[in-house]
Formats: sequence, C-alpha cells, structure tokens
Amino acid sequence: MKRLRPLLGLAAALTLAGCASTEADTAASPAANTNAEPVVLETGAQALVDGTEPEAILELARGYGSAELETDSEGDPMITGRINGTQYVVYFYGCEAGQSCREVQFVAAWAGTDMDMEGVNSWNEETRYGKAYIDHEGDPVLEFTVNLYKGVTRANLDDTIDWWKVAMTAFEERF
Repeated sequence: MKRLRPLLGLAAALTLAGCASTEADTAASPAANTNAEPVVLETGAQALVDGTEPEAILELARGYGSAELETDSEGDPMITGRINGTQYVVYFYGCEAGQSCREVQFVAAWAGTDMDMEGVNSWNEETRYGKAYIDHEGDPVLEFTVNLYKGVTRANLDDTIDWWKVAMTAFEERF
C-alpha cells in the first residue's frame, strides 16, 4: 500500500495542474467539448467490432487456433477455443436477452499444476495483461476482460487476442 501513496500524490498534482489551464487552452482542446455528443477524430473509415457480433469475434479468435461459438447457461454467446493446445473460453457480459453484449472476458484454467498463491500474486504484481487467481478447486485461472462498448477496430481486437495468447503462454511458463 505504501507504494501507492506517491502515485496518488502525483495523480492529485496532475489533476490540479489540469484544472489550472486557461480558458484559451480548453477552448482549443477537443476534450473541452461541452456538447453531449462525443468528439470523433477522423482516422479513416474502419468497421468496428463490438459485442453485438459474436461471429466477428469468433472469426478473429480462429486466427489463433480452433474456436466455436456456443451459448452459455444464461443464454449469452460464448466462444470456446484453443491456442497452442490450451483451452480457453470467451464469456460475453452485459448482454440484453443474449444480445448487444458490452464486454467479453477471456478465461483459461489449468488443472493439476503446481502454481500456488505466491506464484499468482507474483504474476499479478509483475504483469499488466491478465488477472490470475486460484479457484475453489485449487487450480490457477487467468482472466482478461475487454470492454467492447461502442466498438473497437478489428485491428485493435485482433491485437487484444494476440495479447491474450501472449499472456496465456507466459502464464503457463510460470508453472
């Protein structure tokens, strides 16, 4: 906890510094838009992928190994797949009647491994991608949640799945 105090102080200082900007500075900034509509930066027309199109996410997942679209016990979409022989699941969350989902969560678990709580804590402290824990059966689990609300580019989601692959591989190398 002590390591967070200097960071919190820095965050507070940066926040106060941001509040001290001049009116001319904020008028020129797109972030200063006071309208209810978001500012859209034109970077070229790219189709977005969101949680309303599980098939598009499935297609990207298949670029990394086998993957199948299924439905979970609550009626929401679910993708089961394998990357480098390791099974994982993509759960869809924030869905309305099994559609229009807002986020997905990649999950993998490894039964019969030697990773303990110390290894999991070390992983969580040292890495940015993938939260680990020990489940109720004593198996290590890796999760990776992705916000898809309002969509992300295909290239972004493809890169995110690649980060999932990297995280799974690095996590497996720990035990």
